[in-house]
Amino acid sequence: MSENIHATAIIEEGAQLGKNTSIGAYAYIGKDVSLGENSIVHHHAIVDGNTTTGSDNEFHPYSYIGGKTQDTKFTGGNPGLIIGDKNIFREFSTVHCATNDKEVTTIGSENLFLSYTHIAHDCIVGNHIIMSNNATLAGHVEVEDHVSIGGFTAIHQFCRLGYFSFLGGCAKVVQDIPPYMIGDGNPAEVKSINKVGMQRNNFTEDDINNARKIFKILYREGYNRTQALEKLNESDLANFKVAKQVIDFINRSDRGLA
Repeated sequence: MSENIHATAIIEEGAQLGKNTSIGAYAYIGKDVSLGENSIVHHHAIVDGNTTTGSDNEFHPYSYIGGKTQDTKFTGGNPGLIIGDKNIFREFSTVHCATNDKEVTTIGSENLFLSYTHIAHDCIVGNHIIMSNNATLAGHVEVEDHVSIGGFTAIHQFCRLGYFSFLGGCAKVVQDIPPYMIGDGNPAEVKSINKVGMQRNNFTEDDINNARKIFKILYREGYNRTQALEKLNESDLANFKVAKQVIDFINRSDRGLA
């Protein structure tokens, strides 16, 4: 166990701390928590519940990680939260455990959750995600890798945000946002492709052009969802990775597309 623990920190019996863990003043670590090595828990931060984290995570002051679900269907048990590596939780961010016994909320690695962000029960959050201040995920939301969510944006229960999608600030998302698309507005609509995000992550010009063609088929040619899928599957686009990801995403959509 690390010796870098402030005298005023409260660490409940049963908590497990990895090597080189730092716990600040008045921080609280619950009895069922397992912190990975090189964790930093700043002053007044809380890590509680049935929570397991990987290495190199940082919990800033007043963040509350592993709180009890707010779902009124909770009937007891010990649902959990699993967090990967190298995540940053800024001030007053909150993450809740799942609702049902033995189920978990999951967060991947190398994510940045800014101040007052909220991840509710049973969410599945991937890797390399940025949530700006006050962005909120309701229960059962699924966020794929490399998604950026603007400040004050709210995501409705059971919505899915596709790979490399981007949500503008103050958006209200009530349906799924496909991969590589930009959503904005109240309710959110898909406005364009995430060209800048693709360029910054070294996608080829062919990939970007394919994403643009997919956007036009989905949102500019007047097709309904079934017709758009048929068009995509019948076109040469279906042979490319970008289109395959979008087609698979649409086929798994329960709430429909924004």
